[in-house]
Amino acid sequence: MQFSSVFLISCGLAACSYATQVDQCSGVNTTNLEQEITVKNCSKPPCRLKKNTKMYISFKFQPEIPFTQLVQVVNAKIAGISLPFIGVDGVNACDKIYEADEKTKNNCQFRKGRTYVFKDSIDVLQIYPSVKLVVHWSLTDPQTGRHAVCFELPARITN
Repeated sequence: MQFSSVFLISCGLAACSYATQVDQCSGVNTTNLEQEITVKNCSKPPCRLKKNTKMYISFKFQPEIPFTQLVQVVNAKIAGISLPFIGVDGVNACDKIYEADEKTKNNCQFRKGRTYVFKDSIDVLQIYPSVKLVVHWSLTDPQTGRHAVCFELPARITN
């Protein structure tokens, strides 16, 4: 009995930490992108984003070119219209990016081919409509518009 309880709890925890299925942004080709992104409590889209909660996300990325500044570009595509996620879109991403060890904060100097880990959360506000959407998420150089990483996640906002 004790072994089966531990086994079930372990399986449940493992299910929460699986990679989340996402789509590449058009024009971007990141190797193994799906295996690097985790949205807490969502392994298969559409991810359910419950109002008055937080959506926790983490992902690994390897820039194809060096960057010295990255901002988050996070918006909801609803019926072909892009709407920014309040408090996240356009925000400096550097303080949310760690070295590959996931403990050491990066100093906003990103080298080509080196692995970094991004960790953040989005508040799913009560004012958001209950609707199907696609969450567009990228870490982008604000000067050049080049992406360090870019993906889209089908989701649904629920009560």
